Amino acid sequence: MLKGLYYWTIRLGASRHAVWGLAVVAFVESSFFPIPPDVLLIPMVLAARTKAWRLAAICTFASVLGGYFGYYVGLTLFGTVGEPVIAFYGMEQAFTIFTEKYNELGAWIVFTFGITPFPFKVVTIASGVTQLDPVVFGLASIASRGLRFFIVAALIWYFGPSIRAFVERHLGWVALAFLALLTGGFVLLEFIL
Repeated sequence: MLKGLYYWTIRLGASRHAVWGLAVVAFVESSFFPIPPDVLLIPMVLAARTKAWRLAAICTFASVLGGYFGYYVGLTLFGTVGEPVIAFYGMEQAFTIFTEKYNELGAWIVFTFGITPFPFKVVTIASGVTQLDPVVFGLASIASRGLRFFIVAALIWYFGPSIRAFVERHLGWVALAFLALLTGGFVLLEFIL
């Protein structure tokens, strides 16, 4: 099943609508979708290595825009849904402390989790909830998402065929490593916050 999904993604990466799909997935992943855009970026670069930098730029731009949408969701829905819940449990002071700590480390939190496999939507929504400075949020998002997607594109561009052969030979281990990195991101978030 995993191999079938892998080859389907490779075929999708070579299709003529793939760039739009990449932009949409990068946008929605930053605000609510669980699948990272790397699953499209990697096969697209493998399919068209000369477009690696353009694809990384599209992925970065769409991800940052989606991040601002996630920020907006956190900013607007928290007031109507989250604040009454916090007040009901008498946690206003604890939330104030969380907000101060988050905003104190905000740029580093956004940057750190923007380059990891940790779901970026958690960071974008939390940034809106805590009202992290939108400029700081944007700059940290551009830096981290750009770094992540350009590194991925560069590695695939440089090692292309050998990486593809490695992934196809060890697909189960690669998937397991990705899940371990994702879990590590959640654990790291617990230590920071």
